[in-house]
Amino acid sequence: MPERPPERIRNIALTGPAGAGKTTLAEALLATAEGRASPGSVAKGNTVSDTSSQEKALQHSITASVMGMEWDQRWINLIDTPGLADFQGAALSILPAVETVAVVVNASRGIEASARRMMQWAGERGLCRLILVNHIDAAPAALPALLEEIRATFGPECLPLNLPADGARGVVDCFFTPAGDADFSSVAETHEMLVDQVVELDEELMALYLEQGEELDPAQLHDPFEAALRDGHLVPVCFVSAASGAGIRELLEVFVRLMPNPLEGNPPPFLREDEEGSREYHAQPDPTAHVLAHVVKIEHDPFLGKMAVFRVHQGTVGRDTRLFAGDARKAFRVGTLFRLQGREHLDVDRLGPGEIGALAKVDEVSFDSVLHDSHDEDHIHLRPVALPAPVFGLAIQARRHGDEQKLWEALARMVEEDRGLEVEQDAATQEIVLRGQGELHLRTALERLAERFRVEVDTSTPSIAYRETITADAEGHCRHKKQTGGAGQFGEVFLRVAPLPRGAGFEFVDTIRGGVIPGSLLPAVEKGVRQAMASGAVAGYPMQDVRVTVYDGKTHPVDSKEIAFVTAGRKAFLDAVRKAGPVVLEPMVELVVEGPSSAMGDLTADLAASRGRIQDTRSLSDEVSIQALVPLAEVADYANRLNALTGGTGSYTLQFSHYEPAPDTVQRRLMQAYRSGESE
Repeated sequence: MPERPPERIRNIALTGPAGAGKTTLAEALLATAEGRASPGSVAKGNTVSDTSSQEKALQHSITASVMGMEWDQRWINLIDTPGLADFQGAALSILPAVETVAVVVNASRGIEASARRMMQWAGERGLCRLILVNHIDAAPAALPALLEEIRATFGPECLPLNLPADGARGVVDCFFTPAGDADFSSVAETHEMLVDQVVELDEELMALYLEQGEELDPAQLHDPFEAALRDGHLVPVCFVSAASGAGIRELLEVFVRLMPNPLEGNPPPFLREDEEGSREYHAQPDPTAHVLAHVVKIEHDPFLGKMAVFRVHQGTVGRDTRLFAGDARKAFRVGTLFRLQGREHLDVDRLGPGEIGALAKVDEVSFDSVLHDSHDEDHIHLRPVALPAPVFGLAIQARRHGDEQKLWEALARMVEEDRGLEVEQDAATQEIVLRGQGELHLRTALERLAERFRVEVDTSTPSIAYRETITADAEGHCRHKKQTGGAGQFGEVFLRVAPLPRGAGFEFVDTIRGGVIPGSLLPAVEKGVRQAMASGAVAGYPMQDVRVTVYDGKTHPVDSKEIAFVTAGRKAFLDAVRKAGPVVLEPMVELVVEGPSSAMGDLTADLAASRGRIQDTRSLSDEVSIQALVPLAEVADYANRLNALTGGTGSYTLQFSHYEPAPDTVQRRLMQAYRSGESE
């Protein structure tokens, strides 16, 4: 049996914008739980979570880090996630491991765009949400307005569990024992609002509370409180200061007494594939059941090899357990089993439902793998987290001749570790393109190449990740016939293409009847279609959001072979695409720029000239924050422009938003360059 029963475990991710103080807050919680007087410091580079040389130099987290602590006989797995927009992939990929997402807001800076996104993502995943207002002692006068802004932005279900007191040097409880004076608002009124919100989901308690006027104690409110969290009917707000320690002990109490354990939270959305199609499967947090665990992170340790960080959802993983990774038919044996404390690896014998740990030397495992100990679960997986598309690109090549293979191996490891990175090779130019979330993301990736893998590279101008798609239905046909004197080639394919919703990807549908194309040759048709999609049809960029339906064809008893149907499938697809209103899509990014209020006119004018669409503007004291949708191609030099417009005082973040058709002038230029053999 596992060391800790699931009802005594809390899994919580600290998320939110850079500068909100997540790492410092994690240190304060850990030091308080362990009874230490001095927590680690980001400035001194001695925190539990930020341990790499890059994190210490940046003074920002760039990977998600797991740490554990015990409080009131409960175990808290706290995950410190990156806040910089360039590393949002690392924050999102860890969410399937937790029941609660705590969004940290800087009291001095208010609600930032990344906090809005994380609240939305967590809500879409059905996770319980908690808002932590940090740095309350730095801006006590701004707290009443900030609470109102939180409720206006995220809904009236956002209610404080505590309120600042004594000039924000402490907090006063509004839920467990509502007594004392707050700096603003009434503790009694806030308690009443909390209870009203909670009992709405329990008719029996509501009757006791409203009709009979009975006072309800926290024990009675626990189950409806947890149900309200799970349904998004309540989003608690807690005030805290990681620097002064205000509200730290109270926050630990909230974690263990109110946040859901693995038995209470919404179960992860496993999907099981069988002959009847895809259906949901809910894991049971039973330590005696067969194993279901999910890999949320891959690390490559110089001493321990490839490590898989995973969350156990069902069953118990112990040393010598034999596990399968996904659809693999060969099991691997669990050798070394760890619990993580930042970069420290603590040996354990077993991990049960709700626990987070790591396996070492597991070459068979990849990110998002479902680990199981039964062939019955071969075709089960988790619904994947939608990660931001990597749209910033750098063309790279090994600086030293002979390092090409070493470069590819290093890139493969880096992409395994960082799901926000992507590597592609241009079919025409053989150019290797490393794509990421932004300039900082790519810069840190290149630093890792040099520091960890000893690979020096040369880079060239970033390329834009344009894509192609179609706007209408069309049919295509190709009759491929080749006679060379010996065995010939013959394949004939009829197909239809249709546009799919943006972001849907690719679908291949077989409606062949009567065996006019044998089932053994249909994969060749799909291969030809995929080849054409990868190289593009009108501008040389990969295609997306297309459904292809093969409905007819012909074969020859001797000359029909795989290569013939690969060629016929590719040419039939290109024939259809040219009739289907092909367009070039350009990546759009959400740009949030902050600068002095005096520069607002210049900033908005520059964005308008860059084909930007203003979404929101907010005043932050003597600064302004502007949120806009801008084509990625228009912000390649934005850092220089912003410095010129704000005298070097402005800052900005970028986040991929979506693809949309490029303007006609851009489409014509890209298509002309492709036809003339140029590349962009």
